[in-house]
Amino acid sequence: MRLLEDNGIVELYLLRDEAAIRQTAEKYGSRLRSLAYGIVGDRQTAEECESDTYLEAWNTIPPHEPRSYFYAFLARITRHISLNCCRDRSRLKRSAFICELSEEMEQCIPAPDDVECRMDDMALGEILNGFLSQLDGEKRNVFIRRYWYLDSIADISKRFNLSESKVKTMLCRLRSRLREHLEKGGCTL
Repeated sequence: MRLLEDNGIVELYLLRDEAAIRQTAEKYGSRLRSLAYGIVGDRQTAEECESDTYLEAWNTIPPHEPRSYFYAFLARITRHISLNCCRDRSRLKRSAFICELSEEMEQCIPAPDDVECRMDDMALGEILNGFLSQLDGEKRNVFIRRYWYLDSIADISKRFNLSESKVKTMLCRLRSRLREHLEKGGCTL
């Protein structure tokens, strides 16, 4: 089977052609499964999250047409499904880890129920993208591995050949910079 470009795969979804799911699985399946596994910590559950991602993509394309950001679209779905799976199955160890990460980010990003700080997803996304674009590659990658992929400090340390204390310090400083960036972007914390 010849792999299509993202635009072609999205077109298959729009045409309601089931080949879209096969193409998606072939092109992005292992990455989506890896993302899910990093969150749920169980291979079988990660495979279920991957399958659920295809169903959700099928149900949301259309109206969405993520031609230029297809992998990000799929990764977001996978991440949400995986996090929901952790909540549903009450995985205490993983839930504690996710709570720890949430507490770290609460210092920077306002709670959604804080009326004064409420921002729509697009505005917050633009501010976060602006912040990430200002970072050098290493800092951006460390930040994303920690807060998007939910990697542990030890895993990040090994991946980037940094000491754990350097990773912790870097993340602390990045959260502080993010907080300042959000405040400059009009978000009162």
